[in-house]
Amino acid sequence: MTVHDIARRLPEPTALHAHCRALAMLEAVLESERAYRFHSFDARWSQAQAMASMSNGSGDEYAIVFSAAGVYVRGFAHESPMSPYAVDGPWPGVLDDVPAVFRSYTEEPAFSDEDGMPVVTACLWREAGDDRWKAGAIDFPEETTGDPDGAAFLFGLLTDRSPEAFQQWAEDYHEVPVDLDAVRHVLSCRPLTEAVVRALNPEVALADLAQDIEEIGYPVA
Repeated sequence: MTVHDIARRLPEPTALHAHCRALAMLEAVLESERAYRFHSFDARWSQAQAMASMSNGSGDEYAIVFSAAGVYVRGFAHESPMSPYAVDGPWPGVLDDVPAVFRSYTEEPAFSDEDGMPVVTACLWREAGDDRWKAGAIDFPEETTGDPDGAAFLFGLLTDRSPEAFQQWAEDYHEVPVDLDAVRHVLSCRPLTEAVVRALNPEVALADLAQDIEEIGYPVA
């Protein structure tokens, strides 16, 4: 699977926005320490942009910028043979076809290392008005199979958006039982309640999440 397969499986932007926001809310309830969360969502990344992000703490990450211009998706799998550190720059084709409206993101400091190198192995975009997701024309490494750009690994919870997929992932990562009905509630973007919070994490109350709720922009009952 490559970024081109992901492009065929991602939902339309409004649904992706809602799902990313829900993932961040679930993580905020399950993990009080921000440093240990995979998924985040900043509804006010800038005055006119929101950003969803994932970081596993081991060098793998993605960022998704939502704006009036559309949606820009950047992913980095640190063990990918398409790493910019393996070829001294972004792999040919990964960023070459990014449209002008999103070009500034390819040079965004938050998406680059300290030397200005874009940290990316997979990139997708969808301009406002487009009817599908797009990715560049890429000649993937011949000697690799399966997931050469890390896209399947990075975006797995964005292509399989089922409550069961998140439950399995969360129980593996957080090493606690995760209530499936509560996960369904949040992934459906229904307003957060005290009961749902307690079902997910008995040690957290709704009031404890005020800052996270505001940052994520998640609805509350």
